[in-house]
Amino acid sequence: MGQEHVRKQFLELISRNRCTSPAPVFDPISARIAEEIGYEAAILAGSSASLQVLGSPDLVLITLSELVEQTRRITRACTIPLLVDADHGYGNALNVMRTIQELSCAGAAAVTIEDTELPDRFDKPGNREVISLDEALGKMRAASAASRDSPVCVVARTDLSITGIGECAARVQAYSQTGAEAVFISGVKTRDQLDALSAATSLPLLLGVIPNELKDTDYLASRRVRLFNLGHQPILASIKATREALAFGKGLGLGADQINLATPHDVELYSRSHQYRIWAEMFLQRAAE
Repeated sequence: MGQEHVRKQFLELISRNRCTSPAPVFDPISARIAEEIGYEAAILAGSSASLQVLGSPDLVLITLSELVEQTRRITRACTIPLLVDADHGYGNALNVMRTIQELSCAGAAAVTIEDTELPDRFDKPGNREVISLDEALGKMRAASAASRDSPVCVVARTDLSITGIGECAARVQAYSQTGAEAVFISGVKTRDQLDALSAATSLPLLLGVIPNELKDTDYLASRRVRLFNLGHQPILASIKATREALAFGKGLGLGADQINLATPHDVELYSRSHQYRIWAEMFLQRAAE
């Protein structure tokens, strides 16, 4: 599927006057399952990519090339648009441009670039801060400039839990003037906060994980929230299920009948075995004499 097409799909999704959630995916099979269930978009979080590719925590240990390759594997396996969490863009504004170009080539429909100071500083481990507004604006403008030649939606990202409502609203307003197509805000907890942040921009909003009191899609849509993140349940469920299956195996299969396994039909469906059988008949069998 062409890059312009998936970008158009994503833009249409965030232009509608309704709110939904992208599927939290981490590999080709999870993306195909999301598409089969009926999700209209998917998201590859940085933490999920780090777990899946490296088995490491979300400390910006994954490299751009590793993120790009995982993105390519996912977009090759499904047709729904993929939003990719690119953390801080892997460096300064020039690195951000390279990040946008590479993820666009890998098939991403949209990319988030955040203003958090990453990775953790030597003297402040775990104590997140945001970069200066001037530096952040340079990154967002660079991302938008790169997207003109690399068809991908740029989503500026900031974190309310780091900045507080006043500065967060100011950043949302400023990022809205950089050419970004949407703003992603993490850490929103109350309606008052969302009301203030929505008033700071006319762009579509994307939210991180939100509390139950905010999960009113009509209200969210009225504040131009078009997507909110569900969390990382699929990859967490896969870790638990894998451990349980291996533990049963270690016990020589005792209690294996209690494991809720994918059926042969599931494997056939999500690996698309039927299509490969058709190709095998077309290309691997000897031509009729």
